[in-house]
Amino acid sequence: MSDLDLLSYEREYWTDYSYIAGIDEVGRGCLFGDVVAAAVILPEGLVLDGINDSKKLSAKKRDALYDLIMENALAVGVGQVDAETIDRINIKQAARLAMKIALEQLSITPQFLLVDAEKVDSPIPQLAIIKGDANSQSIAAASIVAKVTRDRLCEGAWNDAYPEYGIAIHKGYATKLHREQLGILGPTPLHRRSFLKNFEFEQLSLF
Repeated sequence: MSDLDLLSYEREYWTDYSYIAGIDEVGRGCLFGDVVAAAVILPEGLVLDGINDSKKLSAKKRDALYDLIMENALAVGVGQVDAETIDRINIKQAARLAMKIALEQLSITPQFLLVDAEKVDSPIPQLAIIKGDANSQSIAAASIVAKVTRDRLCEGAWNDAYPEYGIAIHKGYATKLHREQLGILGPTPLHRRSFLKNFEFEQLSLF
């Protein structure tokens, strides 16, 4: 999809709304750490070259685009919901909460929301777009901001706190290394216990 096509939703709503926020989250499927969401309002008509679904970009490209987004965006908000809350309210509700927090962190109140396949708890009119991060520049920008924010936590503070788990490498996903270290060391306070129930049962059955 070309960069111009990535603005098809935005162009449709710019006729009525000046401030459109794209919203997305990352870390929904991880065993460890917060789910992180971002909300981004880009200037009307701006085309950011090379922007795409954050999962399809290299880390180097994501970092470069992150800087570009932060330089050009009218407003950026980030929301995080921790593992304890994820366990208490479930991951779907936690992802929605992170999106709501990100929206509330914006310095400009958007008039319309483009959301990646979710509904945000807000009276602001909104549209949920399936695979939004591949179909809307605003959502793709939010995807990149959320992904880079979370990856930097994985590579920094979270990895420093629990270096033996390899968080910087697998970013909290259920890789072989992560599962092996969990089996040896058990979960940390930042692990999502609700995600580990089946895994812990498998581990216990080995002994």
